[in-house]
Amino acid sequence: MAWLGVDVGGTFTDLVLFDQEAGRLEVIKTPSTPKNQADGILTGIGKLGIAASSLQRFAHGTTVATNTALERNGSKMVVLVTRGHKDVLVVGRGNRMAMYNIKAPPLQPLIPRSRCIEIDERLRVDGSVLRPLDEAQVEAVAEQLANDGVEAVAICFLHAYANRDHERRCAEIISRRLPQSTVTYSAEVLPEYREYERFSTTALNAYVAPRMRSYLGTLRGRLSEAGMTSSLAIMTSNGGSLPATRVEELPVLSMLSGPAAGVIAASHIGRAAGFPSLITCDMGGTSSDVCLLRDGDYGMTTEGRVGAFPVKIRQIDIHSIATAGGSIASLGTGGFLSVGPRSAGSFPGPACYGRGGTEATVTDANVVLGRLGIERPLGGQIVLDRAASLAVVTRLGEQLNLSPQAMAEGILRIATVSLAGAIKEISVMRGIDPRDFALLPFGGGGALHAADVADELGMKTILVPPFPGNFSALGLLIADFRRDLVRTRVSTTSTTTISDVRDALQALLQDADVELSNAGYGPDRRRSAASLDMRYAGQSFELSVAIVLDTAEMRSIEEAFEKVYTARYGGTMQAEIEIVSYRIAAWGLSEKPTLPSIDDEGRSREAAAVRVSPIVFGGDTHDTPIFNRDLLPLGDPISGPAVIEEAGSSTIVPPDWNVSLDSTGCLIMRRN
Repeated sequence: MAWLGVDVGGTFTDLVLFDQEAGRLEVIKTPSTPKNQADGILTGIGKLGIAASSLQRFAHGTTVATNTALERNGSKMVVLVTRGHKDVLVVGRGNRMAMYNIKAPPLQPLIPRSRCIEIDERLRVDGSVLRPLDEAQVEAVAEQLANDGVEAVAICFLHAYANRDHERRCAEIISRRLPQSTVTYSAEVLPEYREYERFSTTALNAYVAPRMRSYLGTLRGRLSEAGMTSSLAIMTSNGGSLPATRVEELPVLSMLSGPAAGVIAASHIGRAAGFPSLITCDMGGTSSDVCLLRDGDYGMTTEGRVGAFPVKIRQIDIHSIATAGGSIASLGTGGFLSVGPRSAGSFPGPACYGRGGTEATVTDANVVLGRLGIERPLGGQIVLDRAASLAVVTRLGEQLNLSPQAMAEGILRIATVSLAGAIKEISVMRGIDPRDFALLPFGGGGALHAADVADELGMKTILVPPFPGNFSALGLLIADFRRDLVRTRVSTTSTTTISDVRDALQALLQDADVELSNAGYGPDRRRSAASLDMRYAGQSFELSVAIVLDTAEMRSIEEAFEKVYTARYGGTMQAEIEIVSYRIAAWGLSEKPTLPSIDDEGRSREAAAVRVSPIVFGGDTHDTPIFNRDLLPLGDPISGPAVIEEAGSSTIVPPDWNVSLDSTGCLIMRRN
């Protein structure tokens, strides 16, 4: 039997196949098919030569929900709101996204104000009923929506996090009249306070749900026709996976899942290699994502966004920037060179792809400098055209009176500073020294730029994992089932008893146990963790504080908060402490694929040597040996300059670095 992980990116679809009986991992890349991601997936399965009937597990990371929101091609939707609050999604927080542009147009809401319908009902902040739900009005609205052909309805009532009865009853009435439409309500999606974020997350869920349901239904159908009988699991933003049927109901959970699988794999590989404290750098074709792991643990956040829209679901704390292999280099206002945020994407892609790209990109700069060889097809599919890269880089360089080499190095220098700046956002800006961490690059371009980024930050160690080009797909096979549950209930610690805290958390834990049980996880395969969102009275935002379920006294919770607060802000305050929200994270533990053991037989530096190529480092051309990673000997340091090639990625070892292969299959790079 086999397990398959499939991660769909903007340029390539990555597949990782684990053969349980042989203990063997196989990776492959195939061009993504944006119009229907299922086409690329089925093509990849065909190239692997595996029968769908032999797949015991199928884990999938998809960008369908994200792309639907960004491209604004979701469902025909309406939002039902409490009377007097139809402007919540239009006004938002009133933030100015262009701080110094007084003429900047306001952000366009997900749906126009005219598609927000007011319903007569009102709850107080504690959930008590101020005005009952007008069910007759809801019946009339349902009739109107059915006649209008509405595909999705989002129900967002004031203070529904404290009492979901009105939303649930409204959903029942609407669903009865519109059985084919998606009906979702905020207390089901996000039972937390802050109306705009709750409304936005719920509206996004309804907006993308019909397209997500269509895609997953089509994919399941085609896999079933091919003979697959196992269930389909979808990666979610919190670093876990859920059954596809559950994600169809709550597709917003997968909205920011793309980079999450790579972080899960990094935690697993980092521990195995003896580097639990890592900063990851996932560099793809359209964007790059960075994340900090301390002792194997990653931070979580609820401050995510998709485009301009807040998504307040629990997610791994990943920082993304629009600098990647496909980022376009161009001259902006004043003749200054910029790299990104425009991207060549997968079609036409960089000029070297030979698909009609006419602008210089980061990938083209790497090709011009010889860092990305043209001898080996990219991803096994795309034969790179150096002449095309040289032409577009030369044309750009002529505008600045720079040689092609100098222009290419300038492009990479700007990309390096952007990547280093992203890492500073999650480390230096939070009082953390990145030099205390190892850098783990992955994605198609991560290892190409890792040494330059490490030099920029003063980092001394780089850990290049096995299969870096398919690393996120590997993470899909490592990820456990995970569900995060939350409930807002604001109170001060002085008026809250420890029994109140335990009861609130136990109620969430019971709900989590039901989901885990339905997914087939017995008590011996479950794990849970509790946390509280806390703040000082009068503050607007909270900090997450981990606690144990059997905490004996409230003072220990207050001390845990003060410790977290001091670590973030350097001290505490003389004010009452508030508990705002209660959280439970619940895992269903799954088997993990074993990394293939490294057999040193047949491995040697001589066997691994492929060729010698001229590569530019720091303005000088070096005759640089190129090595095949699959034949490198264990523990034999190779001094730079060197390039380690493999399927899906290349690792650049500059002159002042060395590299060796360790027993876990990782490349360990250290500065001389």
